[in-house]
Amino acid sequence: MKNIRILLTSLFLALFLLQPVHAGAAAPVALVMTIDGAITQATQDYVVRGIQTAEQQQAELVILQLNTPGGDILSMTGITEAMRASTVPVIVYVTPRGAMAASAGTVITLAAHASAMAPETIIGAASPVGSQGQDLGQTELAKQTNALVAKVDAFAERRGPQAVALAEATVKNAKAVSSTQALQAHLVDFSATDLNDLLRQLDDFTVQMPNGPLTLHTSGIVQQALPMSLIEQLLQLLIDPNIVFLLLAIGLQALLIELTHPGAWVPAFFGVVCLALGAYGLGFLPVNLFGLIFMVTAFILFIIDIKAPTHGALIIAGIVSFIIGALVLFNSPGTPRFEQVSLPLVLFVGIFIGAIFAVILGFALRAQGRPVITGREHLEGLAGLATSEIDPSGQAQVAGELWSVDNQDAATPIHRGERVEVVKVEGLRLKVKKKG
Repeated sequence: MKNIRILLTSLFLALFLLQPVHAGAAAPVALVMTIDGAITQATQDYVVRGIQTAEQQQAELVILQLNTPGGDILSMTGITEAMRASTVPVIVYVTPRGAMAASAGTVITLAAHASAMAPETIIGAASPVGSQGQDLGQTELAKQTNALVAKVDAFAERRGPQAVALAEATVKNAKAVSSTQALQAHLVDFSATDLNDLLRQLDDFTVQMPNGPLTLHTSGIVQQALPMSLIEQLLQLLIDPNIVFLLLAIGLQALLIELTHPGAWVPAFFGVVCLALGAYGLGFLPVNLFGLIFMVTAFILFIIDIKAPTHGALIIAGIVSFIIGALVLFNSPGTPRFEQVSLPLVLFVGIFIGAIFAVILGFALRAQGRPVITGREHLEGLAGLATSEIDPSGQAQVAGELWSVDNQDAATPIHRGERVEVVKVEGLRLKVKKKG
């Protein structure tokens, strides 16, 4: 019994010593997110998800690293609403060097509970434009401008009159300023060389939250990256004009292959998928759908040139039509630069597709010039072997088959085993002559 007591006591002591030692409360967490590109529905979903994650994890703050040329005003509004309703402070950090918070990015930066910019970054140029990138009419422009001015005023008023004036200028006059100028006007709170520098400056900084002022504690904070999910990355990729252009080009090409060679369902399936994904991107980009007519016309010209005796003329016209269509579709006047398709890419794809059809045309022309290789006509000129005396008639083996043959030169009999050459096909009989 005594030994059992000693054993149990030792066991309890070992379990006690193995318990983890808690030195204090867990270190605070900074959830770090990154937007590098246009503001879209995908980025809105990403930011909303990040804020919800931070609230669930009771993070100290959310840091949104931002580099954007602008984007969709509806997505921008959704992002700013989520930021202002957040119970976790959201800090916008315009980074890296050379980055920008332009257009919609300006409003998002101003909506943050605190904001910072890396050196050599810019903010501004937030004047409204139409959904297709075009200049708005006078009445619509006034409405959109006044609405945006009211929004930036509400976000910037806590920063003082100089910040409000600069914020209004970014909307009314499309003014853009450097990080130094923005900091001098108190449009942003900090200038930070990197994320660690930003967290150092945020320590003991007070932000205004819906429930009142809140002092941040970022000393020893743990940085936790929250990247875009695979679906968010895919949706963001599908609104890239270059990707959309390639999807449309490949989709049209695949469907035309199916139309010209029916029965191969793989090109049809692949083409439909590419066109569906491309159509999704077109729904978010400022495009002129009239350009699709030129692109479809280009492929029709390619097909016609293969079947008609134009010998490449329509292929050249198709390449020109394809390039014009792509540029009309994506690069209409007034379209923001970041929403335009790359001109070298358009030229390369247009010439590449034209080259493919030119090769197909070359094969078709060569096929037309070849001798007939099916039916009885192809037997003319072939050599065979006499399997009997041919004087004047007999049998010979030609092209692996046994034929009844007639000797063209009755004065020169053909003996069994001698080689013959087919001169003419007459019904089910061949007219031959001695070969060699």
